Amino acid sequence: MTGSRGAVTRVVSLVPSLTEAVAETLPGALVGATDWCTHPAGLDVARIGGTKNPDVDAVRRLAPDLVVANEEENREPDLAALRAAGVEVLVTEVRDVPGAFRELDRVLRACGTKGRPRWLDEAEAAWSDLPGPLASSGGPSRRTTAVVPVWRRPWMVLGRDTFAGDVLARLGVDHLYAAHAERYPRIPLEDLREADPDLVVLPDEPYRFTAEDGPEAFAGTPCALVSGRHLTWYGPSLAEAPRVIGEALRAARR
Repeated sequence: MTGSRGAVTRVVSLVPSLTEAVAETLPGALVGATDWCTHPAGLDVARIGGTKNPDVDAVRRLAPDLVVANEEENREPDLAALRAAGVEVLVTEVRDVPGAFRELDRVLRACGTKGRPRWLDEAEAAWSDLPGPLASSGGPSRRTTAVVPVWRRPWMVLGRDTFAGDVLARLGVDHLYAAHAERYPRIPLEDLREADPDLVVLPDEPYRFTAEDGPEAFAGTPCALVSGRHLTWYGPSLAEAPRVIGEALRAARR
């Protein structure tokens, strides 16, 4: 597939998920990525700043045929500045797992892939045949309620219409703020406790929750420490996400 100016051979990614997808599928096409693009390991490309504060001039100097971005992770003023500099920008919108597969296919085709990569087929297969709802050890299989903080000071949680929320829902976990008017609402800690979830899901990004930083706020409620890459990234990690996230959720309920 070609961009408006011909074949795409130089790609800059402003999204860690898409960086991994492009690097794994089209080795050599990726010439720039953000400081937060940590996969694949050892990625040797120019670094152009963060997802929220990319160095537009640095991107322009790389002379990319295409910049891939996301409407949630990147800021519109930065994308507008790139377009004004004559750079072609493809912006993805991912709110659920099926949408992730559609957008990944679109991005990879725009970057020049000639067919679907094996990892994308494997990821779709992993999500097409999931086990039943999360069960506590020895207990009946049923859906689990959860709150899912993504930040503290102030506390922020998953709200409506989020990719991570859909990932959890497909694994049998219903987060309690899925109907909130905001996508990432600020909720006082006392309200989160009073919501009385079965489980608190604590990812290690964007806030890096750890065993020492997070669970102590929810004494008496099981807490699942999960990989943010598997919960929030849409790329090659999708192939193993059901297993990795599912294991963390079950371990928390034992």
